[in-house]
Amino acid sequence: MTALPAWLLRHTVTVEPYRGSGAYGPVYDEPAAAAALVAETVKHIRDATGTITVSTAQVYAGPDLDCPVGSRVILPDGRITRVLTVATHTAPGLPVPASTEVYCE
Repeated sequence: MTALPAWLLRHTVTVEPYRGSGAYGPVYDEPAAAAALVAETVKHIRDATGTITVSTAQVYAGPDLDCPVGSRVILPDGRITRVLTVATHTAPGLPVPASTEVYCE
């Protein structure tokens, strides 16, 4: 299985993976930079709870992106957003690239 070609990933985002909640609120892992393609468009989506909500940024990255729902993402323009839902795309045995699609607030 192949990953998205590097030449498509024109942006860099910083992801702080959500690890749960602690005594003082949400707990995040260390920030990590990731190559991605960012589309800042408004879309109606269903979040992890099934509620219809609005996503204002979509991030497309390689299949190994560590970005669970609730993570913080710093977009290329410096805006900090939160992950609403994540979709992993794979097609074993087919000549299409695997990817991770992240919908952000």
